[in-house]
Amino acid sequence: MPTPHHKELSRREFVAATALVGTSLLAGIPNTILAQNSSSPAAEPARVRRYALVGVGARYSIYRDAILETYSGHAKLVALCDNNAGRLALARRKVRQKSGSDVPGFSASDFDRMIQETRPDIVIVTTKDSTHHTYLIRAMELGCDVITEKPMTTDAEKCRAILEASQRTGKKIIVTFNYRYSPPRTQVKELLMNGVIGDVLSVDFHWLLDTHHGADYFRRWHSQKAESGGLLVHKSTHHFDLINWWLSASPVSVQATGKREFYTPAMARRLGLQSHHERCHTCPEAAKCSFHLDLAGNPKLRELYLEQESHDGYFRDRCVFRPDIDIEDTMNVSVRYDTGATLAYSLNAFNGWEGYHIAFNGTKGRLEHGVQEQVSISGDGSVPGALKPEATYIRIFPLRAPAYAVPVQEGVGGHGGGDRIMLDDIFSTVPTTDKFMRASDERAGAASILTGIAANEAIRTGRTVEIANLVPGLTRPDYPSMPGSNEPVPMPPR
Repeated sequence: MPTPHHKELSRREFVAATALVGTSLLAGIPNTILAQNSSSPAAEPARVRRYALVGVGARYSIYRDAILETYSGHAKLVALCDNNAGRLALARRKVRQKSGSDVPGFSASDFDRMIQETRPDIVIVTTKDSTHHTYLIRAMELGCDVITEKPMTTDAEKCRAILEASQRTGKKIIVTFNYRYSPPRTQVKELLMNGVIGDVLSVDFHWLLDTHHGADYFRRWHSQKAESGGLLVHKSTHHFDLINWWLSASPVSVQATGKREFYTPAMARRLGLQSHHERCHTCPEAAKCSFHLDLAGNPKLRELYLEQESHDGYFRDRCVFRPDIDIEDTMNVSVRYDTGATLAYSLNAFNGWEGYHIAFNGTKGRLEHGVQEQVSISGDGSVPGALKPEATYIRIFPLRAPAYAVPVQEGVGGHGGGDRIMLDDIFSTVPTTDKFMRASDERAGAASILTGIAANEAIRTGRTVEIANLVPGLTRPDYPSMPGSNEPVPMPPR
């Protein structure tokens, strides 16, 4: 334990190093990529921006409610689009219930007509990952800025096409990395920016998914690498973006191994089942299987998926042990960055708890940060939500000096409080400055997915994969300045 004198000094150092006081972190609005230029924002009413939402599955509602409710004074929902007619009709009913007005719905095949008739300024894409590029590219070609859920896309070819379209059209892309915005993760960024542990030489990062949330990826379209890029793209893009942003660095080369050993037919038998089956809804062993997902008994999932199956044949509750799954459940990745830092990363999808532990090893000490996430186990498709304050920590281990804990800023709402701050960033019409540079564009979107795409290639070939060979000439994203490798470092005490 640190002495009282050291604890007092550490707190003074911490206050000086981190100016993340309450409201500035939780409610401050960072710079907005799509902000309107105005010499006097307070005196001039903001122009109402027109939005179209493409993909009306589980994730779209966060943007729908933001437009219809929180930011309705300067945002207008003008169109909905989906390839499932039943789900599209459901989405239109939900909008009518919330706003009292109708919003037109368009089939995915009528995307061009939707743009021409409803004239959106911005198209928000929340479709399955493998189709993001289709709508992003076409929307930009038709004159719209775009916002996309992570990952920006799933392979190098589609990534190159998106970057080319953005450069060719001059339109803007936002990639929604809400993890950057959660208060504890922003605290970590500021501590690193202020050199509390010097310049970072290496990082150890372990992410755990439990058998509720983790298993859910193996019953949905995410279980096919062609649709999601696998967990190293769909899920890990969040984590790789955090590393890029925390370090203000870009990945250079990647090595990786991966396997699927838990979500398999053999594991079903080891768990006492006779076999795998097609889906939970018709499973003859449902009463014996704790992985069973009851679509019919869950109102949200029933109306969003079960009642819409006749339109496209999509099953939301496929067996997590079926043999046609082709994504990994166990992954280890090694990354080298342009700053010289290295990353050792692991992702496992069948753990006893969910969250992560990360350690930054620097020239002046070590920073450890971790979270045990409170995850919905109701099977309703909800995203990891509020963090348990006692299970979130930031600790500093100076070289040859007592360690100390940093008081953690608490977040409220989805993704540890990040969703609300990110939505302020996206929908704000008042230009502001964010010293953490949390807003993310297509360059950061590419840098994050290319780590996972390279890892997939490394698993397939057993070779080291160079990022520059996947997307030549990728422009480095804008990041805050960090301690440099040439700066003086104090001699540690004896």
